[in-house]
Amino acid sequence: MRSMTLLSSAVLAAAVWFAAGVTAHDEKAAMAAAIHQPDKVKWQDGPPSLPPGAKFAVLEGDPAKPGPFVFRVKVPDGYRIPPHTHPKPERVTIISGTFNLGMGEAFDAKKGEELSAGTYGTWPAGMKHYVWVKGETVVQFHGDGPWVITYVNPADDPRNAKK
Repeated sequence: MRSMTLLSSAVLAAAVWFAAGVTAHDEKAAMAAAIHQPDKVKWQDGPPSLPPGAKFAVLEGDPAKPGPFVFRVKVPDGYRIPPHTHPKPERVTIISGTFNLGMGEAFDAKKGEELSAGTYGTWPAGMKHYVWVKGETVVQFHGDGPWVITYVNPADDPRNAKK
């Protein structure tokens, strides 16, 4: 029985070692070096899930697919995102401008926290929150895709706007 346990342990250790080696090899083979200088970031119109006016730059991965991603969003002064949730934790770093974060189902600019450039924040999946900015603001998001936004009030969802 003891030799069976040792054999099982050895097989398990070999499998873990092999899997770790394959994973490390796959990551190295699939990943290329990438540097994104702020003045060379390629901005495009934001996704249809955000109110008009947002610019979007994917720096790594594909936010629409499973797996890690990093993207930036640049929005003009006064930009707002109505109350919404995400099915996965949200992680943001404010690069420039002032990003205001409020919690709850109803937008109320009197209730919220001002997050200045350099601030990092994370909040859990399903947390109802809303955003407004002061000055042109750039925010970097990173996480595990797919990135999804669900508005508390479906009428606030720009994808539901009549064309």
